[in-house]
Amino acid sequence: MNSISLPAGSPLLKKSFIYGTATSSFQIEGDVDNRLECIWDRFCERPSAIADHSNGDIACDHIARWRDDFDILLDLNVDAYRFSISWPRVITNEGELNSKGVAFYKTLIASLNEKGIKPFVTLYHWDLPQHLEDKGGWLYRQTAYEFENYVDKITQALGESVFSYATFNEPFCSAYLGYEIGVHAPGRTGRKYGRTAAHHILLAHGLGMKVLRKNVPKSEAGIVLNFTPCYPATQRPEDIVATRKADDYINQWYMQPVMEGSYPEVLLDLDEADRPPIEAGDMEIICQPMDFLGVNFYTRLHYSAPKEKSALFFEHPHQGPLTDIGWEIYPKALYDLLTSLNERYTLPPIFITENGAAMADELKDGHVNDVDRVDYYHNHLNMVHNAVLDGVEVSGYFAWSLLDNFEWAEGYEKRFGLVYVDFETQKRTLKLSANAYKALLASRT
Repeated sequence: MNSISLPAGSPLLKKSFIYGTATSSFQIEGDVDNRLECIWDRFCERPSAIADHSNGDIACDHIARWRDDFDILLDLNVDAYRFSISWPRVITNEGELNSKGVAFYKTLIASLNEKGIKPFVTLYHWDLPQHLEDKGGWLYRQTAYEFENYVDKITQALGESVFSYATFNEPFCSAYLGYEIGVHAPGRTGRKYGRTAAHHILLAHGLGMKVLRKNVPKSEAGIVLNFTPCYPATQRPEDIVATRKADDYINQWYMQPVMEGSYPEVLLDLDEADRPPIEAGDMEIICQPMDFLGVNFYTRLHYSAPKEKSALFFEHPHQGPLTDIGWEIYPKALYDLLTSLNERYTLPPIFITENGAAMADELKDGHVNDVDRVDYYHNHLNMVHNAVLDGVEVSGYFAWSLLDNFEWAEGYEKRFGLVYVDFETQKRTLKLSANAYKALLASRT
């Protein structure tokens, strides 16, 4: 497929529907010498932690080359750009603003606004300052209040020039991948660690939301959660029960507290020692009214009854067809996710804040003919269309990612970008998918 199309008259073709693309600070910025060390810098030093033994010291060299990347945004004619603030770049060891770091984001935001591109800022996309991790990181309750201070300082500096602030990107990844199974920074392991980190991140979200309401009441405020829809491997009752527990543990563990102020029932299946350290008033702080919910979606998984006594469920390997990172391509799961969330919760407007695919891109004669990624975007956008027709309020869609970048534990081996990056020369090349996305945006009435 060479193009992305939607049915005539689709709500997604209205000018009011926001289209954008997304990045994150550690994955693209580089310029390591002008910020504090973060947990990913330290994690990259671990033998075999990163597939290609790389790091984020240079990444896409975006701090130096941001004007080139800004020109790409203008060429794509997006309505919005989602990016994250690097906490270690804008806050000093003493908890005060770093004026040089703040100036970079102020300049970027002013340039976006000047050209009518809405700035969507994520305040935390995984790059915790290492000096806070040395004190316990997200296992330490005080880190939530350090986040509150950071949000207070940076939002006073940036103000309402930012259209939308998200407190966190994908708390599941920070807590579960980083503190429970250890495949992401900071690389700690244990169920108790994972549940503790998740609770303190959610507490920090609530504290941050209160600061946003005070400092930037005219900007939109919310959170970005990732969802991996859970399907039973069979219709046996025990597999259906295990699948519900998997959904509670992976997805609703983050959604239910921010929407309803409580953890899902699977909490009661955990040993008391592994349960989160909830203090009086925490759940009320976590459950703040939100202007939007960011939904990140990539794939689905299948589950069945656990095979080990201490386990809650058994997770099956991904079924085909697969992306280059090994995730199943199943667009209908995005429709199922959106409609099921809409049935279960009273939702604020939704933005699809990340959706995309790692594909085995090849640069040939100056072109990247990523028809598989174009097909992925086409099919997923049509599932968003179907969900909107069935009553889900979706206000926008962000393609992940603007650029090929540092893909966390995968290093530079997996490419998600609309734009191909040669990491030796830093040359940018628009892929077929970038031009297809651009054409879709131009087709709107």
